[in-house]
Amino acid sequence: EGEEEEVEDTSFSTDANNKPPSPTLTGLKEIGNLASWTVSTAKPGNGIEQLRDEDTSLFWQSDGPQPHHINIHFAKRVKVKRIRMYLDFENDESYTPTKMSVLSGTGHQDLVEVTKLELERPTGWVEVKLDDVHEDGELRTFLIQIAIHANHQNGKDTHVRGLQIYASEP
Repeated sequence: EGEEEEVEDTSFSTDANNKPPSPTLTGLKEIGNLASWTVSTAKPGNGIEQLRDEDTSLFWQSDGPQPHHINIHFAKRVKVKRIRMYLDFENDESYTPTKMSVLSGTGHQDLVEVTKLELERPTGWVEVKLDDVHEDGELRTFLIQIAIHANHQNGKDTHVRGLQIYASEP
């Protein structure tokens, strides 16, 4: 009695190259709630609220020409340790992104590409590698933009079922 049981997170997760389960989230906190979120376009009922919901049966769906964008704007500079996206080729097929990039800056005027992702039928949490952005593996930024350049089967609109931004615990 009084002892806390540690439960291991066994949810399925792959990185952009479909490698084994992702590193643990221990020592990290999700900071997306500190940001203002916008998207390039959205179908009614499939916007930011669905993208940010923990329920991965919900999703953001774009509604316009590519590239599609998700913008995460922080009021002050943050140090981002990890970015994760939930994609589901099994359910979304041609709506599933294949080519994506992550950009960072102080605002839209000075965005610089941080990394690219090329995905093949992703299902589950996809880790965006930030190890090379700085010697400590933290992205220092005010604005993160996720750009979707292409989808499977040449699909036009896209689905993203979850997007999380993590910083180290203080």
